[in-house]
Amino acid sequence: MARLRPLLAEIGDAKRVRVAGADGSLAEQAFARGWARLVEGEDPAVVALSETAAAVARARLAGIDAAVLAGAGLAPDDAAAVLRRGFDEVAGVLDGALRDRLRDALPLVRTPAVPAPLLVPRLIAQPRAGATAPGVARIMVEPPESHGDHCLTVAVYGVLVAPVFGADPVPPFLVGMAHHLHNVLLPDAGFAGEVLLGDHLDTVIGTLEARELAVLPAGLAGRLRTVLALRADAVAPESRAFHTADVLDRVLQVHHHARAAAFTAGQALDDLELVHAGPVQAFHHEVLAAAGLAS
Repeated sequence: MARLRPLLAEIGDAKRVRVAGADGSLAEQAFARGWARLVEGEDPAVVALSETAAAVARARLAGIDAAVLAGAGLAPDDAAAVLRRGFDEVAGVLDGALRDRLRDALPLVRTPAVPAPLLVPRLIAQPRAGATAPGVARIMVEPPESHGDHCLTVAVYGVLVAPVFGADPVPPFLVGMAHHLHNVLLPDAGFAGEVLLGDHLDTVIGTLEARELAVLPAGLAGRLRTVLALRADAVAPESRAFHTADVLDRVLQVHHHARAAAFTAGQALDDLELVHAGPVQAFHHEVLAAAGLAS
């Protein structure tokens, strides 16, 4: 798990990366595409593996995907080679068998012909509460992540940690995508709000979740009802993979905000080599020194 953590953190950064010409973060875009593929009737295993592979490649390639590369004039084989290079650069920490399956699935990411279901834009528009506790004022962080960000990231993490528990990676992916269906309507007040709902919590969540499942295709809804039962405990390998993914994403999100609050210019200049090597690097350093901005 410790070896996976740095990669998981990089994958989670897709919540904060955006590109021109598309709404939402890269994670939100993948959330919408994944749901549309599921609603269209695509094999959930293909969706789970290919979307996870794309998330791994995004860790370094960000918004550079097959569509962008095709628009830039690359042939399909050349575009696939670029995506695989991005994947390979970070995938060494993954379980070997899973890594091979993901790498093979990378070219299978596709834009479906049907739109994402209505639950998708609503979950993307619904902010996460962040860290809350009963009787204590919430910690406000800006900008808050969306439920689309969180659900896609948990789904991907569920696939990547599945080998740790000997789990089938597909059920944790599906639970991750669907485990906040109740928040389509219910604003998120965090753990503090759940405590105040008291004995009504299960009824509220169950009613709202059933409402969303009822409008999905029958086969998909039935599959989701089955896998969503995995949330009840951490006994089955697939339950363990989902709960691991969920808690890791929640805590890594807090770590992100803590790092952002403590970020220094020196880190950018020294650790990340903001003024990077090249023919004008020396001149750039002269300019910064003259301006009093040298590290």
